[in-house]
Amino acid sequence: MDFPSNRRAVLGLLAAAGLALHHPRGQAAGAWPGKAVRIIVPFAPGGGADASARVLAELLGQGLGQAVIVENKPGAGSAIGVAAAAQSKDGHTLLMASNSMVINPLLNPQIGYDPARDFEAVGMVSSQPLVLVVPAGSAARSMADLVALGKRRAGPLTAGNSGNGTLAHIASEIFAGQAGIAVTPVAYKGESALLPEMISGLIDFGFLNLPSVAPHIQSGRLRALAVSSPQPVPELPGVPTVRALGQPALEVQGWAALLAPRGSIPAEGLARLEGLLAQALASQTVKRRFAATNVAPFVLDRAATARFLQDEAARYAAVVKARGIRAE
Repeated sequence: MDFPSNRRAVLGLLAAAGLALHHPRGQAAGAWPGKAVRIIVPFAPGGGADASARVLAELLGQGLGQAVIVENKPGAGSAIGVAAAAQSKDGHTLLMASNSMVINPLLNPQIGYDPARDFEAVGMVSSQPLVLVVPAGSAARSMADLVALGKRRAGPLTAGNSGNGTLAHIASEIFAGQAGIAVTPVAYKGESALLPEMISGLIDFGFLNLPSVAPHIQSGRLRALAVSSPQPVPELPGVPTVRALGQPALEVQGWAALLAPRGSIPAEGLARLEGLLAQALASQTVKRRFAATNVAPFVLDRAATARFLQDEAARYAAVVKARGIRAE
């Protein structure tokens, strides 16, 4: 899946943001924001979403003329923080959302929020590829080898992931369906628990996050077969994209998006945030700090972000239905 950037739209957003930045404190009485803004991150401190939110909070705060505070609300695969944001109607709350926001309701309709009903877009923030990896001792030296291994093995291949319904799980199910092979997903409590067992050869493969696997690929303990991004990953020279291998359906990337509880922020406030976010993502500060965590800025305007999220939800829904994925 391509994550495009509309050049004309971005330039327009930057121009709007520039006006906002030049007059952060000269706003009319009653103009938004009237107090500090918080960004709910539905994950624990220290992860990619948290790091991205903190970088953006600093820059958005400068443009808004108000403090922007990051508040972590982890738990239940991000559902606790997302539900808390959906219920926040103070007009000064935002959500740093990820793929799990649209996946979780597909597995649990009683989760307490509806992505389309409860949120409206500010803009996309970042994207991060998954890497198809196998143990160094695996006979598979390419994606085609892995498929062939799955076809000739009497039992299913094992696919490691960091939890039922996670992006790694979804990606392995797409792979199994595309390849026509049997795969058994094996869930762990995070990639830190999964990686030792994959390195030892107990797990056949996985679609895992680049920052987690890069050191093990470089040390030779894991072998990278493909990346899920539209473009090759500089950190993994020579590793092909799934599209180059004829598998565009496997372009499954992690993403982050900035959202607002629907109807809570006035239109002029959303427009201002949209412009400031585009300007922040174009800055060298964000590019440099995002690169340090192996994520890339992902710029879409509000309308395009809303369409993107709808497309992602529909895409995951089709996989969940076709592969019979259920909540644990």
